[in-house]
Amino acid sequence: MAEEKRLMKGNEAMGEAAVRAGCDAYFGYPITPQNELTAYMAKHMLDKKRTFIQAESEVAAINMVFGAGATGARVMTSSSSPGVSLKQEGISYACGADVPCVVINVSRSGPGLGGISPAQGDYFQSTRGGGHGDYYHIVLAPKSVQEAADLTYEAFDLADQWRMPAMVLADGMIGQMMEGVSFKPPKDPATRIAKPWAVGTSSNRPVNHVDSTHLDPDEFEAVNRARFERYAEMKKVLPRYEEHDIDDAELVLVAYGTSARVSYGAVQMARKLGIKAGLFRPITLWPFPEKRMGELADAGKKFLAVEMSMGQMVEDVRLYTHGKSEVFFYGRCGGNIPTEEAVLAEIQKILKK
Repeated sequence: MAEEKRLMKGNEAMGEAAVRAGCDAYFGYPITPQNELTAYMAKHMLDKKRTFIQAESEVAAINMVFGAGATGARVMTSSSSPGVSLKQEGISYACGADVPCVVINVSRSGPGLGGISPAQGDYFQSTRGGGHGDYYHIVLAPKSVQEAADLTYEAFDLADQWRMPAMVLADGMIGQMMEGVSFKPPKDPATRIAKPWAVGTSSNRPVNHVDSTHLDPDEFEAVNRARFERYAEMKKVLPRYEEHDIDDAELVLVAYGTSARVSYGAVQMARKLGIKAGLFRPITLWPFPEKRMGELADAGKKFLAVEMSMGQMVEDVRLYTHGKSEVFFYGRCGGNIPTEEAVLAEIQKILKK
């Protein structure tokens, strides 16, 4: 049963959720706007006699994650956009070796060093496998501090269940804002998924080797094809989404994270004016809720993707509506956040109301 709510920053709430989820080791490197998360883990991991290391770089941190994860430990790292870019090679290695871990990206504006304000320009990097090779990993997109904590707590189980990294993609606004949040009780270590594949020796498993290297092309192709069969199964059971005022909507706004909060406010304003707008919020950005998107397209809906970027998720909206619907886009970038009024104006322009 969840405890009474506490007022906490999103970064700290994700840290507390990770501790309660049984995170055994955290490896990170400071970068704004996620530094409170690293600081929280430094204090509370050491308090519980668990491993915390501030690595010498993002590259070092993600390779420590790979090593510890390969032993079967529950491991996590966190960073912000350019820091996650530096971790991409290690994330690719973890995906190639089927090593579960949790990566939190409190995203900021880019490209390049960019700025420290919230943005959503990391969608492609997160959902397309930002490193080299053929791979995907789980991507979860919270809209609030409560959901950021809940998804972080769950990400460890999902990573273990599917043997891959799970990323929580929370923009800088969610990381920095304070809201009431309640936490689930600490997970019982006895309930963890067994990891007979992990390296090392124990009474119930042999010596194992965990690696992403396959020098025989046929062998490598077979491994990759098996991994993509797992992805296909995930697409059937894992997609999550939230809907508001969808049934009679003439225009469906599609948004995640902070943009979804703004879009929901715009939908409420539109409804007061008699405008039939609705909201579709993907919670899993990978796997994307493509089946439901196709159903809405079949029902004759129009779509407006609202993003804090120059347009990335909108490409998935176009893809999964299969050319059956008109798809519009409204975005702000550089650290600017759309306003409810601006989104409402876009709704009115599209529907000519």
